[in-house]
Amino acid sequence: MNDDPWRAARERLCDEIRAETRLTASYLGVEAFSEAVMRAMATVPRHLFVPPGLRELAYENRPLPIGQGQTISQPYIVAAMTDLARVGEGARVLEVGTGCGYQAAVLAELGCEVYSIERFESLAQQARENLRQAGYPQVQVKAGDGSGGWPEAAPFDAVVVTAAAGGGVPTALVEQLGPGGRIVIPLEERSRRWAFFHGQQLCVLSKDDKGETQLSELLPVAFVPLVEGVVQDG
Repeated sequence: MNDDPWRAARERLCDEIRAETRLTASYLGVEAFSEAVMRAMATVPRHLFVPPGLRELAYENRPLPIGQGQTISQPYIVAAMTDLARVGEGARVLEVGTGCGYQAAVLAELGCEVYSIERFESLAQQARENLRQAGYPQVQVKAGDGSGGWPEAAPFDAVVVTAAAGGGVPTALVEQLGPGGRIVIPLEERSRRWAFFHGQQLCVLSKDDKGETQLSELLPVAFVPLVEGVVQDG
């Protein structure tokens, strides 16, 4: 696939992500995301994951609507969550909230084995087609309740949740995380300090080799809510 007309736009976007990463270093503890993550961001064709009418906006560093009240996340946030997951070639990753498939594509570009769950059947179908067109047909996508995880594919090296959970990290996701793994997830109202920022924080739950877990609160964010159940709307 020749997508050279978009290459310069992706490079400009990556420059913006690098600049924003420096600005948020005090939150995330890093001044730059890994080179592997930035290569993935520079490679994945985001324009294939946004609605056709919004493609001229595909490489702006902001979220865009994709239908069903859902969005494709801001590229900086996608890069941040990917970097925080600390995964690479051969890692088994669960994504909760497929949306249009863009985050899954970035993980696949890193060489991860990706399992992704989407509660809207129509979005799951569209994500499969987007991923196929973009060159990532190996990503497994199913419609379902992401809060229950994907037990048949567990354990996972990482879990990336692209919607805000209101009741803490879902137990099933913690149980399906392997030793040494990390869950990257936005949580609602973890701290009153961030009420101005929609009451959500991007968090990382890590599990050590003994199965003990630790939760770290990192960055104020704004995500759509994580809702249990599945919508058969396709």
